[in-house]
Amino acid sequence: MAAKVSKRTRMSAGERREQLIDVARALFAEKGFEATAIEEIAARAKVSKPVVYEHFGGKEGLYAVIVDRELSAISTTVTQALSSSPSPSLVVERAALALLTYIEDSPDGFQILSSSGDRTAGTYSTLLADVAIQVSGILASQFQEHGLDPRTAPLYAQMLVGIVSSPAWWWLENRTMSKEEVAAHMVNLAWNGLRALEAHPQLRETTHPAP
Repeated sequence: MAAKVSKRTRMSAGERREQLIDVARALFAEKGFEATAIEEIAARAKVSKPVVYEHFGGKEGLYAVIVDRELSAISTTVTQALSSSPSPSLVVERAALALLTYIEDSPDGFQILSSSGDRTAGTYSTLLADVAIQVSGILASQFQEHGLDPRTAPLYAQMLVGIVSSPAWWWLENRTMSKEEVAAHMVNLAWNGLRALEAHPQLRETTHPAP
């Protein structure tokens, strides 16, 4: 009786493309763009180098596709979270949870977007600036209602985005708390500060230059 010959299932072009994206995302997150070679991507995906070039034109093209996907994912997540936030406290809470959820679901993607010195740093900063603009609009109306200068809303929006985005990187490396706990502490700092805002804040101690 003749032995059965196992046939290797061939991936479709779409499946191969997704496989290469998954493999490259992990490598870029682990080693960074410069230290990742096209040969390594091909080897881990068990294909030849020409296959990678055929789908993406090279490492730069593959990297650009990954960055675009990650930016789209995080932007959609945060924008949806802020679309119906009625108060500054909920703005911080929902933005924090949205960002932490993205990190939890796509740690490699966040690593790529936010790595220090990475070529996407400017793009990630632009994304945070866009989020700050959305937050600024929400704060401006709240400030107006509470007798605070709405012209300062963009500044406070930048500070709130900083409260959310900077600890997110820490949480990626230190999973000692749940995302809900981290978000609650972010809101604790931001909201308790916002509730006690002074209409005309001044420095408590000013150093005057010597005569």
